Amino acid sequence: MMNFKSIKFFVVLLSCLLVSKAEKVEVVVEGATPIAQTDEDFICVTLDWWPTNKCDYDQCPWGQAGLFNLDLKNKILEKAVKAFHPLRIRVGGSLQDQVVYNVRNNIENCQPFQKQDKGFLFGFSIGCLDMKRWDELNEFFNQTRAKVTFGLNALIGRKESKTEKTLWVGDWYSHNARDLMSYTISKGYKIDSYELGNELCGVGVSARIEAKQYAKDMATLKNLVKEMYPNPKTQPKVLGPGGFYDKKWFDTFLDASGHDVIDGVTHHIYNLGPGNNPDVVRRVQDPFFLTQIAQTFKDVSNAIEKFAPWSGAWVSESGGAYNSGGQLVSYTFAFGFWYLDQLGMTSVYNHKVYCRQALTGGNYALLNTTTFVPNPDYYGALLWHRVMGSKVLSVTNKGSPYLRVYSHCAKKEPGVSFVFINLSKNTSFEIDLFHDLNLNGGSPNFEFKGHKKREEYHLTPKDGNILSSIVLLNGTPLELSDLLEIPELKPKLVDGLIPISIAAHSIAFITIRDFNAPACC
Repeated sequence: MMNFKSIKFFVVLLSCLLVSKAEKVEVVVEGATPIAQTDEDFICVTLDWWPTNKCDYDQCPWGQAGLFNLDLKNKILEKAVKAFHPLRIRVGGSLQDQVVYNVRNNIENCQPFQKQDKGFLFGFSIGCLDMKRWDELNEFFNQTRAKVTFGLNALIGRKESKTEKTLWVGDWYSHNARDLMSYTISKGYKIDSYELGNELCGVGVSARIEAKQYAKDMATLKNLVKEMYPNPKTQPKVLGPGGFYDKKWFDTFLDASGHDVIDGVTHHIYNLGPGNNPDVVRRVQDPFFLTQIAQTFKDVSNAIEKFAPWSGAWVSESGGAYNSGGQLVSYTFAFGFWYLDQLGMTSVYNHKVYCRQALTGGNYALLNTTTFVPNPDYYGALLWHRVMGSKVLSVTNKGSPYLRVYSHCAKKEPGVSFVFINLSKNTSFEIDLFHDLNLNGGSPNFEFKGHKKREEYHLTPKDGNILSSIVLLNGTPLELSDLLEIPELKPKLVDGLIPISIAAHSIAFITIRDFNAPACC
């Protein structure tokens, strides 16, 4: 039988073993100059056209979330968008190249998309947007102070090639877009940017357009925008091509587009595979897999620097897993590992905007498709928007690859903000923070010791289960109030002399106000 001393020794030994799971990591911030810069409103979400009967893998996860059906009067939806002050919203998606705008009321039987077995892209008919619905959408955008990117139909006026499968030929017919712009201007609706087409570049998804033809059409759109919005201060930006990166196609497209035509070079990311892939949950925790996509971000930025330096890179759609998202993963805490890592990586590679698929609808939505209650990633996006400024700093983690670290100048107030993503199930990390002011490289100048209290937001899953759809902030579940208000996101104030600690399977946003980086002055 164990005596009291034996039990005490065992407890102490067990405690030591548990503490040994904490690993020290040296993190070095180069604060002299920024390495990249995002737009102030970097976070963006998509509202998609998919109808209720969009189904994948015996699931139909879009419900009433499509643009024709969405309940724009829902108070949770309204408050969730308002919380960003402002949120970028992209109106678009796979079916945007089958939308016509019934501005002149000259389209008979103007109806939303109908299921079709063949003869149409993605198995759906042409969808008709009447101006009553356009008014309702803009009332919602105005009420929530959203910044709007509108995705235009790029296939209108073209025909399928008789000799090459999926290739569409001919010039873009801009008259329907002109009518929509004219109506939009007459109503005083504000559009931040227009994007031409969805996933028509490279080999395309269901259709494709040759690069030089697309460049010609972008010039047509640019001229149309200049004509309709003559004041440069209120002129919407022109974006494209909104598809998957293909080096030869993008280089040709950008080279042929002409000076100052494209304001934002947009591309899409679905690097986790299909939504029914059982490997998605492993991939979002694998740092080596997550890093692979960095090459695409780098390639897009390099292409812009070479052919269109006046422009900027945007991810205009990214849902991780295609076909409506990972069935058991995309709405859970685990998906935040992938999402926030994507935000960090794209900011490092000088992307101005990152647009998540979707605000609501599909498995990857920030808001539950039926109830509009925020999923875990909503709070990660909101915290990023509130604490991470636009100037990006170089930060190096000299320890485990399972700790991902990104650093920006803090938003609005002095200091530096970090996001720490701990992919490890069992290991927590204690951070030794160094500030490198040496522009010529070499050893860090000094170990940083703060004196002001740090602002810390630690996100963890309920019961430690990363497949939970409930997230805790500093140990408290984030839930809507009785009045359906978005919960207030309050930081934990921590003595600056206490080391930063990042728990296993957690995400932390941390702002240090007395971290005086010259880049942030």
